[in-house]
Amino acid sequence: MAFVMDPIWSINIDKDTTFVLMLESQQRGHEVWYLELKDLFVKDGRAWGSVSELSLKRAEEFYTLGMRVEMPLDEFDVVWMRKDPPFNMDYIYATYILSLIDPKKTLVINNPRGIRESNEKLYTLNFPHLIPPTLVTKDMGKLRSFLAEMGGEIVVKPLDSCGGEGVFYVREGDKNVNIILETVTEKGSRYVLAQKFIEKVSEGDKRVILLNGEPIGAVLRVAKPGEFRCNFHSGGSPVKAELESRDLEICREIAPRLVSDGLYFVGIDIIGGYLTEINTTSPTGIQEINRLCGTKLESLVIDFAEGFFQKEIL
Repeated sequence: MAFVMDPIWSINIDKDTTFVLMLESQQRGHEVWYLELKDLFVKDGRAWGSVSELSLKRAEEFYTLGMRVEMPLDEFDVVWMRKDPPFNMDYIYATYILSLIDPKKTLVINNPRGIRESNEKLYTLNFPHLIPPTLVTKDMGKLRSFLAEMGGEIVVKPLDSCGGEGVFYVREGDKNVNIILETVTEKGSRYVLAQKFIEKVSEGDKRVILLNGEPIGAVLRVAKPGEFRCNFHSGGSPVKAELESRDLEICREIAPRLVSDGLYFVGIDIIGGYLTEINTTSPTGIQEINRLCGTKLESLVIDFAEGFFQKEIL
C-alpha cells in the first residue's frame, strides 16, 4: 500500500489517523510505502511516484525509511490519498495525476475525481435541506445583507482552509465587521462561505466517520474557553459521543452520493443537527474515537480496502 501524505516527520503519532492506518496495514503483513505530493509525476501517460518503503512503530523514533525508488503507482494494490489541505491548485493537479492510475489494477482511496468534486465547504451544498442557511460569495455587500438576515450572527469561512484556519465569527454591530469581511474575502477577490451562526456550537461539533457510506464512529469536539472553533487544530478537546437519530438520518441522506463519487472514507461535521462540512481529503478522528470508545476503527478501514480490492480482482 502506498500513502500520499504530509511529511512523515511532521505527524503526531498519538493523533494522526494516517499513522494508525499505516501501522495496521504493516501489522497485517502489507508493505507500506510513503510519498509526498511533490513525489508524484507522470511518465508515458502513467502515474509514477518517488517512493520509500516505511517501517513504523509506536516510539519516539517511530519511523524508518528505506531507499527511495521510482515506481508506477498502478503496481500498488491500494494508494491512499491522505494529504491534508489546503485544497489548492497543487492539490488538484495531484488528483489529476492519481486519476491516471488504472482502477482495474489499483484502488485509490478516495477516488481522485471524487476528491476534486468535493470541496469540503462546497460539497455540503448538494444537501441544502441538511445544512444551515448558507451563502457563497465574494461580495461584501451581500455578506453584510446576509448578516442582517441571519439575526446579526454568522460564521465566515475560506473555501480552501482546514482545521478552523481563517474562520471568523461575525456579529452585527461589531466595529470590526468590515475589517473581518475585507480580510476573509481579500477585499472582495476571494470566495467565502457564510453560514448562520449555530448557538449549539457551544455544546460541541460532532465528527462522524463514514466508511463506504456507513457511520462507524463519532467524537464530539468541544471548543476551549473563549473560542467558538471546535477543531482539534484550534485547541478543541475530544469528548465521547453517541450516534443519534439525526446523525444517522444525515448519514443515510448523503451515503448514496458519497459512494457514487468513490468517497469511501469520509468525515462529516454536525453542529446542532446541521451538516456543516464533509471532509474527503484526509479525514481524521480515529485515534480520539478509539481512546474514548475502546474501538480500533483502523481495522475496519483496512478490512474494507482489502475486501474491495479482492472483490475487484475476482
